[in-house]
Amino acid sequence: MMIRDSLARQGRTLFRWRSYFPLVLLPLLLVALYHTGTIGRLFGEEIEEGWDGLCLLVGLSGLALRCATVGFVPAGTSGRNTHEQRAEVLNTTGLYSLLRHPLYVANFVVFFGMTMMVQVWWFTAIAVLIYWLYYERIAMAEEAFLETKFGQPYRDWAERTPAFVPRLRGWKRPALGFSWRTVLRREHNGLFLIVAIYSVIELVSDAILEGHWELETNWVILLLATGLTFLVINQIKKRTRLLHTPGR
Repeated sequence: MMIRDSLARQGRTLFRWRSYFPLVLLPLLLVALYHTGTIGRLFGEEIEEGWDGLCLLVGLSGLALRCATVGFVPAGTSGRNTHEQRAEVLNTTGLYSLLRHPLYVANFVVFFGMTMMVQVWWFTAIAVLIYWLYYERIAMAEEAFLETKFGQPYRDWAERTPAFVPRLRGWKRPALGFSWRTVLRREHNGLFLIVAIYSVIELVSDAILEGHWELETNWVILLLATGLTFLVINQIKKRTRLLHTPGR
């Protein structure tokens, strides 16, 4: 079997299990957390709080990129599908006119912000490398699927569109208008998950550094607010069709 085919086959398996990717890093994270607090020790508590805010901002920018992508896509694309690759149409407009994998890039930005929160450089370096090896295979599997399904139109688009680093020209207006209802339906758990994971990192870090389990008030407020928002939108999604958009 050619190496490309072998990597694509691995990618198809990893695609089905990609939701569990953070568990791969959990043992490494637990070790890294015992070395956390570098910024606080070097620059003081106020700078450390600013760093935490920056890390959260990085994560939220990744979520914003996901929303900017999802809000324009039609129905029948992979999105959060976990069983198999799926695409009824080939997305080549909007962010897909600048790069081929905007959602994977968005996920990386969210992930990178989380690794920054740990304040251990070697953890960030290793985690980024593992992420790259993991999602490179998933992207190869997706591209093999799209090439088989769409043929020459896909090859033409892939030839002129970079995979992960966006080009600065060639923007094509999205074929569909932006839909907030689609974003809320498909991404309503993203904000809560980001805040929850950041809060856990903050809680464990403080417990290791200070010897007690206590989450700062600002994190508690963020956690409650985003958790409540998630529950409300989730119930609207399950019990009504307010977030349904035809063709999305």
